[in-house]
Amino acid sequence: MSAGALHSSAGPVSEAEAAPSLREAPRPSPSRAGRLETWVATTLAIAGVELDGSAPHDIRVRDPRFFAAVAGRGSLGLGESYMAGWWECPRIDELVFRLLRAGLHREARRGWREAARTFAAFVLAPGRRSRAFEIGERHYDLGNDLFERMLDRRMVYSCASWRAAKTLDAAQEAKLDLVCRKVGLRPGMRVLDIGCGWGGFVRFAAERYGVRAHGITVSRQQLEVARRRAAGFPVEVELLDYRALGAATYDAIVSIGMFEHVGPRNHATFLEVVRRCLAPDGLFLLHTIGGSESTTTADPWIERYVFPNSVIPSLAQITRAAEGRFVVEDLHSFGADYDRTLLAWNENVERRRSELKDRYDERFFRMWRYYLLSCAGSFRARHNHLWQLVLSPRGLVGGYDAPR
Repeated sequence: MSAGALHSSAGPVSEAEAAPSLREAPRPSPSRAGRLETWVATTLAIAGVELDGSAPHDIRVRDPRFFAAVAGRGSLGLGESYMAGWWECPRIDELVFRLLRAGLHREARRGWREAARTFAAFVLAPGRRSRAFEIGERHYDLGNDLFERMLDRRMVYSCASWRAAKTLDAAQEAKLDLVCRKVGLRPGMRVLDIGCGWGGFVRFAAERYGVRAHGITVSRQQLEVARRRAAGFPVEVELLDYRALGAATYDAIVSIGMFEHVGPRNHATFLEVVRRCLAPDGLFLLHTIGGSESTTTADPWIERYVFPNSVIPSLAQITRAAEGRFVVEDLHSFGADYDRTLLAWNENVERRRSELKDRYDERFFRMWRYYLLSCAGSFRARHNHLWQLVLSPRGLVGGYDAPR
């Protein structure tokens, strides 16, 4: 990748590839710029946001091309113009929260509606099998150095549980323990983690609950770390697409923060694979970001720069795919905890930025900040959700006592 890339060795889109029309966009004439500025200012005022105001959630415009970018390119223009330094906002999370709570994603002009969806979407993909490993290569393989500094000590890249925790490490361990308790892990059981990341859950489950764990990932860099961290424990980690799982049967199966990559066309296939691999009396826990409305498309900015080939599922889409395959034993919603998790991740990156600057440039850091903080705002606004569903193949006789 060229020296002008977002990242020196990997990254979703290089600067040379990114939005040539935006980079080469001429400055608007004074009259047109004035009209665009008036429209943008009027729209933002609905959410209590001012142009060049003094509040932390206000937008400070640094280049008048910002107005045309947003009006003409929607979410792509909004995100790319931030990456280009055309506008600043001390609290992007609060800006997004206000835009979404004001309903601008539904009521404003098309460009701003799409822009609000950018903030709201922590999205992932239509999941064709031929592209199964692309998300690993373009996102999770960005660099272990980045994720090691951003995440907790176990490198868990999903929503933490802050109910009784004060630190990110404690909140992620609380979430892992909650997952173990929800699927009823006991010593000697065999558990599968679909989308195991850097091995945080499989190591935790083996270490704390005495199980034999099998994890699969589509990221080579995750695989390397997961195998190293699981050394000495009854844990196996493979580079494998979920559709390639063999005939083994597991006492429990979990999938934590991976379902967003599956895509609506493959929801039923995914759950069919889980059903085939799960013991008749076993439990499956699905931990996923959720959207309030069903969709089959991803936000263009997130799709281009962060999570390729990905779509956030709605609850209707999940239950429709589960119909005839599983009984829903429990639904637990705690999306507000993702707001705090994302803020902690952003704080870690900003605090340790000097350790990363030799491999990641300014444009990358602006992209990453925009991604983390805009997503925090979308969860704060309750526009996106975090769900844990516990499913059983036949329904548990006597019912399910849900841990919290």
